[in-house]
Amino acid sequence: MMQETTHFGFKDVATTEKQSMVRSVFDSVASKYDLMNDVLSFGAHRLWKHYTISASNVQAGDKVLDIAGGTGDLARAFAMKVGDTGQVILSDINAAMLSEGRKNLINKGTSGVEFVQLSGEHIPFVDDSFDCVSIAFGLRNVTDKDQCIREMHRVLKPGGCMLILEFSKTDIALLEKFYDFYSFNIMPQLGKIIANDEESYQYLAESIRKHPDQETLKKMVLDAGFGLCEYHNLSGGIVALHKGIKK
Repeated sequence: MMQETTHFGFKDVATTEKQSMVRSVFDSVASKYDLMNDVLSFGAHRLWKHYTISASNVQAGDKVLDIAGGTGDLARAFAMKVGDTGQVILSDINAAMLSEGRKNLINKGTSGVEFVQLSGEHIPFVDDSFDCVSIAFGLRNVTDKDQCIREMHRVLKPGGCMLILEFSKTDIALLEKFYDFYSFNIMPQLGKIIANDEESYQYLAESIRKHPDQETLKKMVLDAGFGLCEYHNLSGGIVALHKGIKK
């Protein structure tokens, strides 16, 4: 019987092994994750996340789940929107990233956020629990993306909003050439210099290229049962925000 395989960057690996391999990447980069995001994106990741929050329709009193929430940027912003009457859960499969998120939120004086270690493929909450579920720069690291999207759909309330912020595909030829050069030549070297980890940032560059393009991801969202899905390209399509509404 042949073993099922999936991709880990440009490599084919056993499906059962990917999760632990991704975990080791984020164990390695957790302490420098925010610094590297600022350096690698020239600070643009903060603008992308701000746009995501503004597109969310989250209001005071809402209940929000942030999957693969890492160091807590979205969770902190959501906490400010939902206020004392709402609830925000910051989740991540990786304990080291979750620890960084907890530390960041405490240092910034954000209270009321709950922390849960979980896999996006198996969300331990009942159906129709949340007004909004988000995942930013995490879906491409999930082994079974379709299963993750189905789980996000399941735990959303009818009329609830799903947000997927992720690297995507630009159709601007000159930008694509620059981005390819930057991703495979500059990004791993910056990872080596700043985070002492060239290999993890080589994987991250490769994982971006293996992620579905905008239209493919939109179809995946609709196939998972969402009644509506629209996407907005940011920075020329280098990043895209997909927004799905549960029927």
